[in-house]
Amino acid sequence: MIAAQGLSKHYGNKTAVDRVTFAVRPGVVTGFLGPNGAGKSTTMRMIMGLDRPTTGSVTVNGRPYAEHRSPLTEVGALLEARAVHPGRTARAHLCALAATHGIPDRRVDEVIEMTGLAPVARKRVGGFSLGMGQRLGIASALLGDPRTLILDEPVNGLDPDGVLWVRRLARSLAAEGRTVFLSSHLMSEMALTADHVIVIGRGRILADAPVSDVVDAASRRAVTVRTPGPSTLRTALERAGGAVVVPDVAHGGSLEVTGLDAAAIGEIALTAGVALHELTPVASTLEDAYLELTADAVEYRTDDPTGDLTAAGTTSTGDRS
Repeated sequence: MIAAQGLSKHYGNKTAVDRVTFAVRPGVVTGFLGPNGAGKSTTMRMIMGLDRPTTGSVTVNGRPYAEHRSPLTEVGALLEARAVHPGRTARAHLCALAATHGIPDRRVDEVIEMTGLAPVARKRVGGFSLGMGQRLGIASALLGDPRTLILDEPVNGLDPDGVLWVRRLARSLAAEGRTVFLSSHLMSEMALTADHVIVIGRGRILADAPVSDVVDAASRRAVTVRTPGPSTLRTALERAGGAVVVPDVAHGGSLEVTGLDAAAIGEIALTAGVALHELTPVASTLEDAYLELTADAVEYRTDDPTGDLTAAGTTSTGDRS
């Protein structure tokens, strides 16, 4: 379990993390989400004892990380996959880590097989692709068979098979009762992997709840309607209190309706004598919820369809993810 209490980090007059309190519990996969500069990496570094909190505290499995006598067997972390001597082979790197904790070489061979590194285990790390570097970082995190896993962007650089492998790994470890804490910018993947999410923006916690609750709280509730009589139906729907948007010309008779559910729309169409070719509720997604939560916490926002970036401001430094 990871427990943070009133955790803050200041760099001069800049606040990277602002009095956050949260708990990451065993048995579930907890996703850690936030825009660039939100404080995610700084928070993870404080959990691992790499940055000293300005105020507050954070413990892993009941103790600050630095107080664990055998940290690799308590906490496995992937924070920077490239923090490996490029002249070492993957196996040599893992053996060196294992030697610091008295972990036998057979465990090194186990994690090499587990992470798909066997074909490159005796190659120098400096020649690894980004994906293979990620696999080595995950192997290092798993080496001590720890009770807690902290993985920062674990699917970065992985192909679709690798992404699926990380998803299954995270869920299987949580099913064993371990604490799994991971960050990702891929909302679709986080929606499939995480049971619970913590969303941070401008150094503060914006949401801390099960994925389903975060998605359900998103304001977007729409129904896609396709009809040969869009004008007639639109008038009837607006008269009944619905808000109607015509997405674009390419959608033909397609309408997007909010304020009315699918059943009500069907009844209104029947009364108006309008045929329906499609009536599809559009559920909110984790991405919808995330964008809504972090709308005022992003460093840069794309405000027009040409893709020009407009600065939105940030209050943190030293944390780009």
